[in-house]
Amino acid sequence: MTLCVPLPQPNHFFNSSIEQWKRLPGGMPPARPGYHLDRGWRASNVGSITAAPALVDSPSSFPLFQPLPIQESLSELEPADPDFYKIGYVRSMRAYGIEFKEGPDGFGVYASKDVEPLRRARVIMEIPLELMLTIRQQPPWMFFPDIVPIGHPIFDIINSTNPETEWDLRMACLLLYAFDKQDNFWQLYGDFLPSADECTSLLLATEEDLLELQDPTLTTTMKQQQGRALDFWERHWHNGAPLKIKRLARDPERFTWAVSMAQTRSIGMQIRIGALVQESNMLIPYADMLNHSFQPNCFLHWRFKDRMLEVMINAGQRIRKGDEMTINYLGSQKNNIFMQRYGFSSPVNPWDAIEFSGNARIHLDSFLSVFNISGLPDEYYHKSPDHLPNVGGTFMDGAVLAAARALPTWSDRDLPALPSVERKAAKELQEECQQMLVQFPTTLEQDQEILDSTPQSRTFEAAIKYRLHRKLYIQKVVRALDMYQELLLY
Repeated sequence: MTLCVPLPQPNHFFNSSIEQWKRLPGGMPPARPGYHLDRGWRASNVGSITAAPALVDSPSSFPLFQPLPIQESLSELEPADPDFYKIGYVRSMRAYGIEFKEGPDGFGVYASKDVEPLRRARVIMEIPLELMLTIRQQPPWMFFPDIVPIGHPIFDIINSTNPETEWDLRMACLLLYAFDKQDNFWQLYGDFLPSADECTSLLLATEEDLLELQDPTLTTTMKQQQGRALDFWERHWHNGAPLKIKRLARDPERFTWAVSMAQTRSIGMQIRIGALVQESNMLIPYADMLNHSFQPNCFLHWRFKDRMLEVMINAGQRIRKGDEMTINYLGSQKNNIFMQRYGFSSPVNPWDAIEFSGNARIHLDSFLSVFNISGLPDEYYHKSPDHLPNVGGTFMDGAVLAAARALPTWSDRDLPALPSVERKAAKELQEECQQMLVQFPTTLEQDQEILDSTPQSRTFEAAIKYRLHRKLYIQKVVRALDMYQELLLY
């Protein structure tokens, strides 16, 4: 085995020095010990140095002669092997100890083996930057990877957007361009994105579906969002637009679908590329299949040294085989924000809220102590629900935490609450909650019957669930106030 190391061509000073030594009476000087120098060697024929086999086979302290270290994954889990990421690109996505399959909430990521808790986070997915679609959140617009060529009209369309509010329109334009670009990864990955019939985004909902929300404010907001997408398409996909633009979205439905993909599957994240640190909107393949949870077991981390996004299991998290891997999409947001952005809601959202118009208030510390909730008004958490009688530890959930935030309360240092006054205030709040439930055109039972009946469109089903979750939350507040009155000490 030989190792050839190319050397640079010698400079003029080195050539002249060789010629001067040849003109001397003794000719070329003798080589120093340990080196072999051919006297017939000429400087103009500088080639490569061939190392002796003994030197190559033995370990060397010189870094050039050492073999490259084998890069090992940071995860100790077994590699997953789904067919749909076997795509021959420069760097491929890698997954460990997980599988992608259909679940109760659609396509998701599930653990394929038990994972014991560790004191450090554990990697389950590694997605390289080359497979993503990213745009800088503020101008000048920068794309990583830079797939938009100079002079392409799609850049002028992206540049015409409002930097503060139209990030989703920019991501939609970039996604449509990636579908059209030859040999782009997203031409293949697009087959795994939900179609218009499978997506729950309210951008794709009909006017009848929006009326089923029973929320006039949210209905008006979504109609404005739909009109914004339509106006943008009509402004840039007119009859005089170039063919390379027209073929990206030949009808407004195609563009609206792309905007819904941008809203429901992209994230905002700070990334570092070399010395550049910037906030970017990103479409990340495979990681976009992670569903949402208010108690997630995973999080996203940017590994800047090799431009990888890591999906990692929380430190100390125990995972059982078949458990779904989840992340938190937006953090502390109400159900109407989740519905507007993603098209889903949750009955146990700890950040949901209802507006009370009366003057009744309950004692904050007393309510928290009844449900064993501790913390500041902005950050609640509960220790254990097992002390609650006759509920078997199932009553305490995010809705009770949301009630602790939403209920009108008072607190005056060490001044104790009077039980009779507290019960009167709790009953007044319950009456106001009952009035809220009466104002809905349908009841809880009717909504559940609609969901159990013949299948409807995904957006219609999402609208029914939204109003159902709203009523369940109000009902939970009523039950919590009942338990507060029962457990309040005299």
